[in-house]
Amino acid sequence: MKDQVKPDARAEFGAARIARTEALVVAAARELFLEHGYAATALTQVARRAGVAPRTVYVRFGTKAALFRRVIDEALVGDAEPVDVAHRSRAQDAMTGRTLPERLNALVDVTAGIADRAGALLEVAAQAEGAEPEIAEAAQSGRRETARLCQEFWSRAVTDGLLESTVDIERLAVTTDVLLCADTMVHLRRANGWSAAEYGPWLREALRTLLPRPQLSG
Repeated sequence: MKDQVKPDARAEFGAARIARTEALVVAAARELFLEHGYAATALTQVARRAGVAPRTVYVRFGTKAALFRRVIDEALVGDAEPVDVAHRSRAQDAMTGRTLPERLNALVDVTAGIADRAGALLEVAAQAEGAEPEIAEAAQSGRRETARLCQEFWSRAVTDGLLESTVDIERLAVTTDVLLCADTMVHLRRANGWSAAEYGPWLREALRTLLPRPQLSG
């Protein structure tokens, strides 16, 4: 009598196979988007590069915009786990560190990591926004989330007693948003050819100069 495969084992095997296939497609799509840009990349090319049938790409992702968003999402966090940037451990350090310098350093680490993993893809996204409403909306949603996180960062610093309550939180939040938003990363790459290696130290110094020196003690 042949061994019976338990339903749970079959489901686990099927899920692992799907995950492997999706990883191949995402990796191939990333390569092609970076090589040729958004407009010049077709899903059939992605399927060929990934070594899967075109129908597989359409079934798993539906549209090129959806696939591109998946590529961007994974680049932002560095893996395929369904946990966004704000809920990653280093981002949490930026909100809960013992001192303000610790929080600023964590914030820079998170942002420089994004610049390193996703900077080139964010350039592709900037090019695609004008022609692809789904990508434009995703980019705008990302801008709103970045602005919200900057506001939360400084508000928490005041609440936790790391920053004087007389400091203009709105000004700090807006300025911080400008410094670390994706649009600034793209501009610095285009205008100055900056990589994450140049962007990170610049951002660290820029954030520290926002505050009087006594606020940075600890």
